[in-house]
Amino acid sequence: MMIVGLACLVVASVLLPSPLAAQTGVPYHVDSLPNGLRVILSEDHSTPVVSVDVWYDVGSRNEQVGRSGFAHLFEHMMFQGSQHVGKGQHFQLVERAGGSVNGTTNEDHTAYYQELPANRLNLGLWLEADRMRSLAITPVNFENQRQAVKEERRLRVDNQPYAPALTEGITLLYDSTTCFGYAHSVIGSMADLDSAKVGDVQAFFDLYYAPNNATLTVVGDFDPVDALQLIRQYFGDLPRGREPPPVSCDYDFAAGAKRRVWEDEHANLPAVIIAYRTPAHQHADTPALSLLGTILGGGESSRLNRALVRQARTALAAGTQSASRLGPGFFAAFAVANQGIGPDTLERQLSAEVRRIIDEGVAAEELSKARNQFRAGNMFGRQTTMQVAERLQHYAHLHDSLEDMRTDLDRYLAVTAEDIRRVAATYLVPANSFTIVVVPKGEAGQ
Repeated sequence: MMIVGLACLVVASVLLPSPLAAQTGVPYHVDSLPNGLRVILSEDHSTPVVSVDVWYDVGSRNEQVGRSGFAHLFEHMMFQGSQHVGKGQHFQLVERAGGSVNGTTNEDHTAYYQELPANRLNLGLWLEADRMRSLAITPVNFENQRQAVKEERRLRVDNQPYAPALTEGITLLYDSTTCFGYAHSVIGSMADLDSAKVGDVQAFFDLYYAPNNATLTVVGDFDPVDALQLIRQYFGDLPRGREPPPVSCDYDFAAGAKRRVWEDEHANLPAVIIAYRTPAHQHADTPALSLLGTILGGGESSRLNRALVRQARTALAAGTQSASRLGPGFFAAFAVANQGIGPDTLERQLSAEVRRIIDEGVAAEELSKARNQFRAGNMFGRQTTMQVAERLQHYAHLHDSLEDMRTDLDRYLAVTAEDIRRVAATYLVPANSFTIVVVPKGEAGQ
């Protein structure tokens, strides 16, 4: 539905909420501009606040060999100014108006958002449109932000114990020749950052940061007719970009067990990570895998924490980590050794706890608690306008339809103990695993 002549339809959608709005508690209206920009509007007049949230359909999965880290680089570049906004002024203008601003990057998308007083919606929209139209990709800005990203990598990854194994090691699940998009980290490699040229970065921006590759979500205290008029005013004349190429990823859930010993100069104690490939977010097994992660490694009462930390006392910490994405994801069980405990012991115990779920299943109490935790997160995750905006973006990007908001909670609450056992037996098996044994530097082979 095009934006021209939609005032009556928008008003009607507000006056007559859809069944979906009634069930989720999140009313919304979906539209698009002729240049391909998707628009999602959700009114909430409970507080005089608006959130402006732009997701671009580009993440590290869209990067090419030798060009890793570009999507994350733009998380920094997007605040370096544009035609009408000076370097760093995006932050200043929003903060002076009483708002906040930030950005995030993952494998599937980059997001830029601001929360503002309701009467400054125009500021947030204008800022987003100006940098979409005319981001200042200059040699000076590029070099400054390249150095900033390299320093971020040093601080958050390279100089943190266990972080290199968690950040880079997980990507070893996928073959870089057949699935490069998920076979490298979001932050990228130092070598690729060093070799990047400003022309490469400009080409990446031109291809992916266009209206037809973006979704604009506005949530909060606004009039929908006025908001659509502002969106048309600021974004309407932006040209449609070229269609980005599709992302290919070939992988096998039974590729065979693999392992690697990872020397970590910052780690004082061994650790073990057993990672498994999992299907894309839209797969029917995602709810069961999510609840399995909670039961196995989510919090103090999880199986891994009880067995390895509290009872056997072989681990200082133990848990699970997972990612559910547009493409294939991962599920990882991990433990950090206690003093005097070797990695072989940790690996046996991690594997035994996984095997116990496959062989014995889970208790009704465990499943009920995991369901309740998900239900609580589902409720608490929509308390602010920004949380609602992010939720709408999630369903717009990772699901076939926003209507999945209506049934998603039911999908998780319908998971049975047999579903948990079945997905564990399907995905958490040696043939689908990559084990990373982290040892202090100089202790490999001991």
